[in-house]
Amino acid sequence: MNSRIIIYTLSLFIIFSCGSRKSMPVPETSTPVGPAFIADSAYQFCQQQCDFGPRTMNSQAHEQCAEWIIGKFQSYGMTVIPQRTDLKGYDGTTLKCTNIIASYKPDLSDRILLCAHWDSRPWADNDPDEANWKKPVMAANDGASGVAVMLEVARQIQQADSLQKGVDFICFDAEDYGFPQWAEGDDPGDTWALGAQYWAANPHRQGYTARYGILLDMVGGQGTRFYQEQMSLRYARSIVDKVWQAASIVGFGSYFPKDMGVGITDDHLPVNTIAKIPCIDIIPYYPDCEQSSFGPTWHTVNDDMAHIDRATLQAVGQTVIQVLYSEK
Repeated sequence: MNSRIIIYTLSLFIIFSCGSRKSMPVPETSTPVGPAFIADSAYQFCQQQCDFGPRTMNSQAHEQCAEWIIGKFQSYGMTVIPQRTDLKGYDGTTLKCTNIIASYKPDLSDRILLCAHWDSRPWADNDPDEANWKKPVMAANDGASGVAVMLEVARQIQQADSLQKGVDFICFDAEDYGFPQWAEGDDPGDTWALGAQYWAANPHRQGYTARYGILLDMVGGQGTRFYQEQMSLRYARSIVDKVWQAASIVGFGSYFPKDMGVGITDDHLPVNTIAKIPCIDIIPYYPDCEQSSFGPTWHTVNDDMAHIDRATLQAVGQTVIQVLYSEK
C-alpha cells in the first residue's frame, strides 16, 4: 500500500461528508451463509509467504513466492494464469512483474473479482529509525495478509463447491515500488500499483468483466478498523454498502465502522478507471495513529508476523465469504 492520500477540493469533501446518502439496499440474505473461514489457515498462509523473506521486486524470494502462490491456487482447483511483463519503476529499474490470476469456474461469464498485491516494499521509508529507511519490509500485513485471505477463501469455496458464480483471485505485483519518502523531488503519482495498471489495460482474457471487485489491502493488522475509503464510495458506493452489511450480518460490524476514511491511491483505482469494473478497497484507517493513518507498522521493519492478528483475518475473510454466498 502506498503513501499517497488523495486531497479533495472543498466541494468534493462537502459532497461526501454532508450530501445526501442513498439508503443501503436490503441485503439478499440477513443470515450468515457460506462455509466457515478458518483464521488459523490464513495465518499460516501469511507466515509461509514471509518465510521466503521480503518479496521485493527482482529478488529470489519474489520468484520463489510467485511459484508458491501459483501452486497453492492450483491445489485448490483454480485455473491459474501468470501474467508476466517487464515494467519500469520510478527510478527506471526494470521490474520483472508477475500478476497471478486464479479463477474458480473460469467458464462462467458471471464473475466477481477479489484482489490484493503480493510484493513487498523494498524500503522501510516510514520507519521511525532513519537507519532502517533503505531496508526491505517483510510485508506480513502490507501484502501477505490479503493474499492469505484470498487463499483461504479459495480453499473454502473449492471444498464446498456450491458457489454458482465465477470468482477471479488476482494477486497484483509491483504495487509497492512507488516513490520513496527519502528520494529527491516530488512523487509523480503514477509510480504505484504498476501491476494493477498493466492488468487493467491488458486483462488476462479479452473482454474480461466482472460484477464488481473487492481489493484486500493490509487486512491482518492488530487493532485494525476498516473505514469506508473515499474513492470506493465515489466509484462503487453500492459495493461498499454490500460489504459493510455483510460484515454486520456475520458479527464483525465493529471492524467495519460506517464512517468515512480517507481517499487512497491503490490497486482499485486502475480497476475502476481503466478496466471500468466497480471496485472497492478494504483497507485500515487509524485516525489517531501518529506514525501513519495506515497503522504503526506501515512501511516499517515491524510489519512482521508478530503484528498479525488472527481475529482481523477472520473478520475480513468471513465477510468476503458472506458477500460471495449471498449473491444471487
